[in-house]
Amino acid sequence: MLKPFESERLLYRELLPSDAEAMFEMDSNPEVHRYLGGNPTQTIEETRRIIEMIRKQYIDNGIGRFAAILKETGEWIGWVGLKLERNVNGHETFYDIGYRLRPEFWGKGYATESARAFVDYGFNILKADKICAYADESNKASRRALEKAGLKYINTFDSDYLKKKMTNVRFGMRL
Repeated sequence: MLKPFESERLLYRELLPSDAEAMFEMDSNPEVHRYLGGNPTQTIEETRRIIEMIRKQYIDNGIGRFAAILKETGEWIGWVGLKLERNVNGHETFYDIGYRLRPEFWGKGYATESARAFVDYGFNILKADKICAYADESNKASRRALEKAGLKYINTFDSDYLKKKMTNVRFGMRL
């Protein structure tokens, strides 16, 4: 089990099977998937499989996406965190920082706060040599959050994962 930790306004903990309903509600929203290939989750069973896959990453890689909980209210606002990636854009192995939040929590600084928390976690706890991220170039809010967390633009590439031409994807690394 990975140890929970917190930032100023958020608590981060492992994703649990009990998070499936909240996660499905978020991931079935087409607006949430606007910059993610436009494929919202169709069933709660799909969400349950994703949570199982993430929980397996905790065991296999010692890290994975975490639930983000608003400390003030205890609300589940989305998932955030690091994922061990392989063979993306010519990089063999690296930690990818990512986040996905419910729309009512957009524009409040939670993505930036989370990205900063996991950049620190990656370097200080995991002792990572580098931390990377990628975002659709037209997703200006996500790009700003990554830049505020200390990541720098490196290049643009096509994303096979998103199953569409994404020449406007950004890839960053904090040195």
